[in-house]
Amino acid sequence: MSDLKRAHNFNPGPGVLPLEVLQEAQSELLNFKGTGMSVMEISHRSKEFEGVIQTAEADLRELLGIPANYKVMFLQGGATLQFAMLPMNLRPAGASADYIVTGSWSKTAVKEAKKLGAVHIAANTEADGFNCIPANLDLDPKAAYLHFTSNETIHGVEYFTEPTPPAGVPLVCDTSSDFISRPIDVSKYALLYAGAQKNAGPSGVTIVIIRDDMLARVPENLPVMLDYKTLAESGSLHNTPPSFAIYMVGLVFKWAKKQGGLAAVEKNNRVKADLVYKAIDESGGFYRGHAKPEARSLMNIPFRLPSEELEDTFAKEAKKENLIGLKGHRSVGGMRASVYNAMDLAGTQELVRFMRDFQKKNG
Repeated sequence: MSDLKRAHNFNPGPGVLPLEVLQEAQSELLNFKGTGMSVMEISHRSKEFEGVIQTAEADLRELLGIPANYKVMFLQGGATLQFAMLPMNLRPAGASADYIVTGSWSKTAVKEAKKLGAVHIAANTEADGFNCIPANLDLDPKAAYLHFTSNETIHGVEYFTEPTPPAGVPLVCDTSSDFISRPIDVSKYALLYAGAQKNAGPSGVTIVIIRDDMLARVPENLPVMLDYKTLAESGSLHNTPPSFAIYMVGLVFKWAKKQGGLAAVEKNNRVKADLVYKAIDESGGFYRGHAKPEARSLMNIPFRLPSEELEDTFAKEAKKENLIGLKGHRSVGGMRASVYNAMDLAGTQELVRFMRDFQKKNG
């Protein structure tokens, strides 16, 4: 497949996947492990699929160093469903939960949580244009949990040190767009959740990591597919799971291990992000980054040009050079380069070359 012309895919999600993962899935598409069937066709109750989901979990536990007293679930509905499932399961009746709002996704999480009960905003950076991490938090020592979004995909703001909740308040994180991009200490969290379609695989599966003691909070009589306790006890197999997506994330976990684990993955991600930020910073204001330097995401890099007309031209000319997915989110405009784990250094270098050439022609 050396003559295969692959796009330099900067889409924010579904995002780029490792070529070798796609090739392995292609090679097994018609006959998975000698079954004579695709992995999409085998029963989720079969020993072959049990091997898929158990291996995926084991590899994820190794990558993140997940302690034994945490359950791993492969669910459906995206992170957006978790915005509702989380308070349904972990916020007792009459209690309030703390939320830090640093961008569009944490703002949406608050909107969903408010439909089901009380929310206290511990910090909100919207007045600053969602370009920073809040320095001060107004925390409720009786909160059911403290929720934050580790990386805001749209605004390109990332936490590199998790906030510290009051003693006894569980820490919860939406880590969708920087999941498995760097090492984290899972033991600091009561619950982590992530849609897979940024770094971990295709769309269709959501990974939830929950500490065992949190399952005691789950109230009785929740709808079964919204009940963390039931889903955890069933090993993500209460009903037919998104089997192909789970298979794909399993391949991605193996790929990440082959890179040298998450420390090596983070090192590579920093090199790529630094290249793009350097091109922005050295442009003399032609390119303007959105996030403050200390909050700059390694995953999503939004930036503006001197005019919307130039931004439109930039996107069109970039596409002609096989640089895909660079238009910013419709809510904020501008450009955005998503440099997830599987975006290679060569692709990032091509983007930087194009940025500098474009500035020479239009600056």
